[in-house]
Amino acid sequence: MPIGARRDAGQGQRLGVTFGPVGPWLVTRDEVGDVQNLDMWLEVNGQRMQTGNTCTMIFGVAEIVSYLSWFTTLCPGDLITTGTPPGLGLGHKPEPLYLKPGDQIRLGIEKLRDPAAGRDPVAARERVDRC
Repeated sequence: MPIGARRDAGQGQRLGVTFGPVGPWLVTRDEVGDVQNLDMWLEVNGQRMQTGNTCTMIFGVAEIVSYLSWFTTLCPGDLITTGTPPGLGLGHKPEPLYLKPGDQIRLGIEKLRDPAAGRDPVAARERVDRC
């Protein structure tokens, strides 16, 4: 088992059943293409706070899936959540920005379409430099 597996195994179980809502859609692998080159973004109250690309992930998707498979069974449709792209509120200057009750969070990953808008949410905004 890789270093850190004992420490990491089961950590998400403490978060509860309401943490991490997703949807209302998912796509199949053939619709996504290269999972290591997808733009990502996050907005708070309509203001872009984070922009990134999966090519900058510390660990690639295949490595993460392999690692998790050491201590859990993964099935089709399982979601694996990871870290965050640049732009954390803690590092905001001149003062950190923290979420407040009532803040509206909206995020997206390229090729996961927004059914309400009928378009790729990243394509309509500034794209990040490709890796």
